Amino acid sequence: MNPVAQYLRDAQTFYLATTENGIPHVRPFGAVVEWEGKTYLCTANNKDVYRQITANPQIAISCMVEGTWLRLSGKLNLDPRREAKAAFLQALPDLQRLYSVDDGIFEVLYLSDVTAHVCSFTEAPKPLSL
Repeated sequence: MNPVAQYLRDAQTFYLATTENGIPHVRPFGAVVEWEGKTYLCTANNKDVYRQITANPQIAISCMVEGTWLRLSGKLNLDPRREAKAAFLQALPDLQRLYSVDDGIFEVLYLSDVTAHVCSFTEAPKPLSL
């Protein structure tokens, strides 16, 4: 697993920031899957976060693990392929209580153009890569 995906998974909860009309919006996420060498997140297309991402795919993510924190910026890109949705649900089967591949609302998105650093109070920021 790539270091960014592993850090997000280790954190269990990470915070995704989007913007709308110049106003930041932050919400907790927890589902992350690495598939075909890409780091994927998911959401529903009936949520504000999906609408915000499709209008402006530039996002930021932050989370903490054992006294360190991740600062990430990048883009989220929609992957409409049925195979990508199926792989996500196979990797995280608990999500099948909420979503299915063909429900018309489940969406998977992968990170690109990422800049990520692990920070702490005692060391210089360390870059992470996908």
